[in-house]
Amino acid sequence: MSEAFHLSDMRIFPVSQLGAKGKWRTEAMRTLSEPFFVWFKRGQGRITIGGSSINYSMNNAFFIPAGTMHGFDVNLNVFGTALFMGRNCKAVLPEQPLHLRVRDGIHQTEMTFLLENIQREIFNSNVGSDRAASAYVDLLSVFMQRQATHSSVAQSSPKSSREIVEAFTKLIEDEFRNGFNVSDFAQKLGMTPTHLTRSCKIACGKSALQILQDRKMFEACKLLTETQVPIGDISQTLGFVSPAYFSRAFAQITGKNPTDFRKLN
Repeated sequence: MSEAFHLSDMRIFPVSQLGAKGKWRTEAMRTLSEPFFVWFKRGQGRITIGGSSINYSMNNAFFIPAGTMHGFDVNLNVFGTALFMGRNCKAVLPEQPLHLRVRDGIHQTEMTFLLENIQREIFNSNVGSDRAASAYVDLLSVFMQRQATHSSVAQSSPKSSREIVEAFTKLIEDEFRNGFNVSDFAQKLGMTPTHLTRSCKIACGKSALQILQDRKMFEACKLLTETQVPIGDISQTLGFVSPAYFSRAFAQITGKNPTDFRKLN
């Protein structure tokens, strides 16, 4: 697949295109307002979902519910398909993230069949394409349910650390615009900043500050590339004390000031 196709609010992309306009689009921790499914047909990398960071390889699939913080790396050797199911998706979907290792050749063929048919209906936009695409998403949901009986999101870190980071990422999503720092979040979670950062390092290899910065910078990049909101307003929206401080923080992380980043993207 070499193009992105659209049907209503459902979209499907080759995985390789997700980060084509900047690695921040995949690697920065973020949440989506819609369910997301990604099928890694070939290649390998690392993905962080909620409080856990794990490796993925060929024939691995992930389902990420709306509102779940996540990020993953994609290199030139990774091939697969990403399906954004839309805010109005009516399929009965899992409530928790799933990691499916699809080892059986028959099931791999079934996965490819479902995604190719979803793509075809989105691309053709024939009479009834909305219904047909939704029906295939329902079948994909059934496929996930069946695979989930012997698959789940693999957990490699201690349970307590995962739970802490999961609570932290959920709190970030509610509060990242309010100017809170790591100490503020740690206090809300009833622990010291050191304990919070240690838990984040154990669970996903990033510090608490890096996770918080990721979420803010993803939102900043999105606003800079997809809207014409003034930079000063973006700074205020994300809880920075001043536009100048926002510009310095943004440049330190991305290597470009907000104005140049907007022009180049």
